[in-house]
Order: sequence, then C-alpha cells, then structure tokens
Amino acid sequence: MPHSTAAPSRLLAYFFLALSMALVGSYVALSKPLVAALPIFLLAWMRFGIGGLAMLHWLRRPANEPAMTPHTRGLVFLESLLGNFLFSICMLFGVSMTSAVAAGVILASIPAVVALMSWVFLRERIGPRTWLAVACGAVGIGLLALSKQELSAQSTSNPEADLAHNKALLGNLLVFGAVLCEAAYAVIGKKLTGALSPKRITALINLWGFVLMTPMGVYAAWRFDFGGVATSSWVLLVFYALAASVWTVWLWMTGLKTVPAARAGVFTVMLPISAALVGVLVLGESLSGLQLLAFAVALLGVVLATLPSRNTAATPAP
Repeated sequence: MPHSTAAPSRLLAYFFLALSMALVGSYVALSKPLVAALPIFLLAWMRFGIGGLAMLHWLRRPANEPAMTPHTRGLVFLESLLGNFLFSICMLFGVSMTSAVAAGVILASIPAVVALMSWVFLRERIGPRTWLAVACGAVGIGLLALSKQELSAQSTSNPEADLAHNKALLGNLLVFGAVLCEAAYAVIGKKLTGALSPKRITALINLWGFVLMTPMGVYAAWRFDFGGVATSSWVLLVFYALAASVWTVWLWMTGLKTVPAARAGVFTVMLPISAALVGVLVLGESLSGLQLLAFAVALLGVVLATLPSRNTAATPAP
C-alpha cells in the first residue's frame, strides 16, 4: 500500500471504493464456514486482534499530522462503535432471525440512507444523477434479493407462527439497524479523512473495535475448545481478519478523501453483487436471468455515479 497521505485521483478513488465493497461481499460469503466453526463474538474479537497486530505501526501519528482534538477522538470512537461493533452484532444476529430475501431488500436501502445522511450532516448537494444512481442500486439489489429461492415452509400453527413472525420482525429491525450503522460509517469516515490519514483511521477504529469486543470475546474464548478447529478455518480466519479490518477499511477511507460520501454510498451495491458472484463462482450456486438483470441495473447506478460531469462534484460545506 502506498505511504502517501495525498488524496487519490477521482478515477482511482472510484476503484478503491468499488474494490472495498467487493472485498466485503467476498469475505462475507466466504466466512460462512467460520461462523459454523467459531462463536460469533469470538470470531469478531479474533478478527480485531489479528488486524491490530498487522497495523501496530499504523497507530503512530505521522510527523505532518496534527494531534487529535477531542472532537476527532469522539468521531473515531463513534466510527468504530457504529461501523465495527454494532454493525457486526446487528447484521450477524439479524440475518440469523430473518429471511435472506428480507435482509437483501433492507440492505438495498444503504445507498439512499448514505445520501440522506450526507445531505443532513455533511451538507452535501446531491444532484439528480446521484439520486438516480441510488435508485438503480436499490432496484438492482432488491431484484437480486427477490430472485433468491427462499424456504417458505413456515408453520401455520398458532404459537409457532406467532413466534416465527415476531422473530422475523426483530431480525428485520436488526438488519435495518445495520443499514443505519453502515451509513453512519460512510458519513463519519468522510469527516475523519479531513483530519487523519486513512492508515491511522483504519488502525484506530480497529483498536476500539478490539476493546469493545474484548469482554464478550474473552468469555467466549474461555469456554471454547480451540483444538477442534480445522487448519483451513484458521487460514480463512487470517484472510477474513486482514480483509475486514485492514484492506477494506483502508481502501474505503482512501477513496473518501476524494469522493463525496453520498456518491461513495452508491458503491455499496458492490457488496451483495460480489457476495452473489462468489456464491456462483466459488460455492457452485446457480445464476438466474432475474439475477443477471439485477446486476445490470445495479451496475448502471455505478456508471451513472462515476461518469464525469460538466459541473464540479459537490463538496461538503465547511
């Protein structure tokens, strides 16, 4: 990774943002064996620990970077609390309670929520083309979610049906909570890139994630039999930790130095797209015509967001 803290060109920033979300989708799809092999809290704690060891040298403040103000410290903590800690909890437990179709449709709202938060908190002007790109992403991911075959064998007996309905409702709320956390992550990250380098942001929010997850991680580790974990799972864990804690965060923060948060939010469509492609290419799942249409519509949104315009891109108000 480059050592320069200068903002990348717009085209390179777009590439970083797309690659970041594509990596998120790929490790989400490939982490299914990890969830089966390790408790969720232990998995998250070890992810932050491995990532922290890889980024120890990134914690040191560069000579040309000013000392953090209390406001910046607060933003770093919020970035980790919302984007690392709460997002992981809401997403992992939410998806386990609701259907894949419902979760996919809810996640389709991420670009729109990012755009709204950018407008409210960053005072970014959002042009019609960006809104159209957001809409394409939402429609594309919605089609992708609705195209998945879902087990609809829900019990119709009174107590079991009520319990399943209430559990699914709670799961949907948790997934939407993850959407809010992801949107806040994008908006707060944009603020942080004006004060800290992408490397230091990545290392600091990972450190906070490790601290926040430690009580539950230690409890899970105390009762866990590590000898039963296969070697392949440990190798996958290292990839997961580096991808989730280091690579994706650095790429996202570097891209945000150049791209407005609302436009960057459009690139979150790459998350479910890459997860589905990994499922097809690696896990042997099938790809339907409706899924191909979903990909085309979602990628049209990315094209609309990245095409150069005559006007200068909107920038946050001071």
